[in-house]
Amino acid sequence: VYGFYDECLRKYGSVNVWRYCTEIFDYLSLSAIIDNKVFCVHGGLSPSINNLDQIHSIDRKQEVPHDGAMCDLMWSDPEDIDGWGLSPRGAGYLFGGDVVDKFCSLNGVSLICRAHQLVMEGYKLLFNEKLVTVWSAPNYCYRCGNVAAILELDEHLGRSFKIFEAAPQEARGVPSRKPAPDYFL
Repeated sequence: VYGFYDECLRKYGSVNVWRYCTEIFDYLSLSAIIDNKVFCVHGGLSPSINNLDQIHSIDRKQEVPHDGAMCDLMWSDPEDIDGWGLSPRGAGYLFGGDVVDKFCSLNGVSLICRAHQLVMEGYKLLFNEKLVTVWSAPNYCYRCGNVAAILELDEHLGRSFKIFEAAPQEARGVPSRKPAPDYFL
């Protein structure tokens, strides 16, 4: 949970907020499509998913399994390879530019937008700019020294990136310990 559990416990004095949030995660969408042209996903592609309609058939209301299409969408990563490869993470796959080209062509999308991998510069375009990794946590885990980015798309799907530095250490501080609101108990 990368510190989220500890943050909830510190801020609210109870793990209930964390527990409720993790239940909500099981209902979030696996992917999104912007103007039928930009495919957004946390991790990447799956060898089990050829077209976008197949994603609709996945039972989302569950924790992410250790293998299968849902796992792949969450944990797969792009790599400078041909085809598919085994992921060193132990979940999902590695996929190459040829896989991205085929997926984009079959589904009529021009961009795959994903996150899931630390990018020191905040974002990284790959495979002839058909895939972008956007990382939005500056100075990840308070030690990586990376910047964060967001991707803005205009009405014609033109891309621009905004880069953010982490807040200075002295500006972050630790919030005062307050009793948890009744609605979180």
